[in-house]
Amino acid sequence: MTPLAIVISIGILIIAVALGIYFYIKFNKGTLANASLEAARIIEEAKRESENFRKSSEIAAKENWYQEKMKFEKETASKRKEMEKAEKRSGEKEMVLERREHLIVDKEKELLTKEHNLQNKERIIHAKSDRLDQMIKEQNEALQKIANLSKDEAKNALKKNLEAEARLEAAALINQIREEAKAKAEIAAREIVLQVIQRCATSHTAETTISVVPIPTDEMKGRIIGREGRNIRAFENLTGVEVIIDDTPETISLSCFDPIRREIARMAMDKLISDGRIHPTRIEEVVKAARTEIESLIKNTGEEVILEMGIIGIIPELIKYLGKMRYRTSYGQNLLQHSKEVANLSALLAQELGLDTTVARRAGLLHDLGKVADGNIEGSHAHAGAQIAGKYGESELIVNAIAAHHEEVSPTSPYAAIVEIADSISGSRPGARRETIEAYIKRLNTLEEIASSFNGVERVFAIQAGREIRVMVQPEKISDIEAEGLAHDVARRLEKETQYPGQIKVTVIREKRVVEIAK
Repeated sequence: MTPLAIVISIGILIIAVALGIYFYIKFNKGTLANASLEAARIIEEAKRESENFRKSSEIAAKENWYQEKMKFEKETASKRKEMEKAEKRSGEKEMVLERREHLIVDKEKELLTKEHNLQNKERIIHAKSDRLDQMIKEQNEALQKIANLSKDEAKNALKKNLEAEARLEAAALINQIREEAKAKAEIAAREIVLQVIQRCATSHTAETTISVVPIPTDEMKGRIIGREGRNIRAFENLTGVEVIIDDTPETISLSCFDPIRREIARMAMDKLISDGRIHPTRIEEVVKAARTEIESLIKNTGEEVILEMGIIGIIPELIKYLGKMRYRTSYGQNLLQHSKEVANLSALLAQELGLDTTVARRAGLLHDLGKVADGNIEGSHAHAGAQIAGKYGESELIVNAIAAHHEEVSPTSPYAAIVEIADSISGSRPGARRETIEAYIKRLNTLEEIASSFNGVERVFAIQAGREIRVMVQPEKISDIEAEGLAHDVARRLEKETQYPGQIKVTVIREKRVVEIAK
């Protein structure tokens, strides 16, 4: 073999080895890359599995925590409900205990009341027992006397005793019947009063609720009525006054219970008649002007009164009430003049007693405010006047004096008694209420004579212009029970045989005095 062939062989061998090595290296590199990729995939899957495992573990832990939380909340809610129930039961027990405590207190009060009533009954029983012993003693003494009497004398004595017992029982029975009747008397009295008002009020209201307006000719009546009555309807609607047009020549009448509305209507009608222009528009203008004029007159009158009386500090609302008194009357007396008279009398009485004349004059002037009060204030005029005075800032002394001047409430100061006395003096003055002195004296004498005609009456006094009668009885002839029957009989007799405005108060006084001298 030649060297060249050897060299070529060696070269070929080297090339073959080199190619083998090359392909081996290249093959091994692909295997390593695949292994790396496979390792990376395995690692990634391991990471994903570990992440999933971690998440599932967290979810499982959260679910366990949530379940434990729900369990805890349920247990807590259950315990809370039990605590609420326990608190509720405790509250109910406390309420029951409080009710029992109140019941125990009420029972104690009831027991105290019963004990007090029992003590009173015991005292009454002891008193009756003493009275019974006294009666037995008197009867024994009477029997001893009867033993020495004749038959006729004994009969007469027995008759007197029976008569006295019968009177006592009759008086007690009358009182019992009267008490039972009082429960039903209010309804019957209201019906009777309504019937009396319907039957007897016409003659009285005709004088106090009608104003007569003169007209120049009877032709004016047609103009006042207007076409189809439109003028008269407009006038009545605006004034609240009824216009009466009848056959009376040259006059028309205005009828209304409210004197101020009636005065506004009278003034407006006078202006319409003198003007001659009568139609709804003109009527509205004139009525409005008349209302303004009357309001001004009321205000001016009130201001003049307080200036005349020397009173300060009265607010405008009360001044208007004083001005309204100018248009009101009471038992024929002008209410404003009566109030001024009471104010002056109250001041004189206060001066004699060393009291504040300003307070007395103020209370006397305002004492009849309730007679001009609006219809929405309920109660008597004394009560209404006190409400008005209190509403507009008058002192407690003034308010009480107004409320107490008819003895409807208890007086709290001397000024209340002063106003009551001054009001009685003003009302009872002869001539103040359209009554002559002869009729006044005759009426008082009649009242005293009627009351004196009853058996057992010792003396009778008619006071307060005949509005009260005080009957003094002999205590040995009239008992306490018979005194009640006597007051009732006197009142019924006065109702039958006399006529009087308002009411007459009958007071029976029984007083027994026992005097013993120690030597």
